[in-house]
Amino acid sequence: MKPNPITAAPGDAAARKAIRPVTCYPVETLTRPDLAAYRALRDDLTLVERVVVPPREAATWSVPAGHFCRIVCSEGPQVGDLNLFNAKDLKERLYTGKTRALAGTHVGLGDQLFSNFPYLRPIATITHDTLDWYGFDEFGGAVHDVIGTRCDPYTHNLLSHGGQYHHCCHSNLTRAFAAKTGMALREAETYVHDVLNVFMCTGFTRDTGQYFMKASPVRPDDYLEFFAEIDLLGCMSACPGGDCSAQHSSDTAACYPMVVEIYKPKALPEGWAPPPVNGYDGTHGL
Repeated sequence: MKPNPITAAPGDAAARKAIRPVTCYPVETLTRPDLAAYRALRDDLTLVERVVVPPREAATWSVPAGHFCRIVCSEGPQVGDLNLFNAKDLKERLYTGKTRALAGTHVGLGDQLFSNFPYLRPIATITHDTLDWYGFDEFGGAVHDVIGTRCDPYTHNLLSHGGQYHHCCHSNLTRAFAAKTGMALREAETYVHDVLNVFMCTGFTRDTGQYFMKASPVRPDDYLEFFAEIDLLGCMSACPGGDCSAQHSSDTAACYPMVVEIYKPKALPEGWAPPPVNGYDGTHGL
């Protein structure tokens, strides 16, 4: 909780607060995906791989460019912390901060996921979401956020005054990524980045502005699906908080496995080509 103000409000405080906000990034000039072209392929897909992410653990998988990736709630309400990498250049990865700035705090049908600098391009396009009916609830909560960083052992240690917990999503992702790449743990964790919280229901409290979570509305057979714009390496943790209705980093929350399915379409979307890396010249004014 933030302390009460100690500064007296100026005489024009109400007028200052009444100034209307301005959207930071007007996206009218942003190239939008032709969602109809993607969705036209969804009725004729071939399953090429199925990966199970165990509870309180993480797993990795590959999604070739031009394929669909479907993240499925398989047995019970469960959220997943998702990292995405360029499979051919691991330095390029999901940039949730810029995705949030361009698409909003929560992503869904038709939104694109952007990569980090200096690449900054769409690396995945969300083509289906069975929770798109949820919208924003009365608390300001919504699903699939690009707000939260991921539960991690460092914050757990800080808040518990020394506690050691190794199945936080950060550690799960680190172990899985290290196993996939052959990196040492200390190196691997430098690649683990802020996540897309798949199925997680979150928002900010109106009185204190604190990040909150609540029970996910996800149920078995719900899924989030995206189209790989480039060759991707996915890494996802089945969060130890389960449906995140109570707490993170828990050995007592009910947790369930998650399923990842990779589908190959019969053709590519009409007019589609992999997006080029960002066109900025990189001189930074020099």
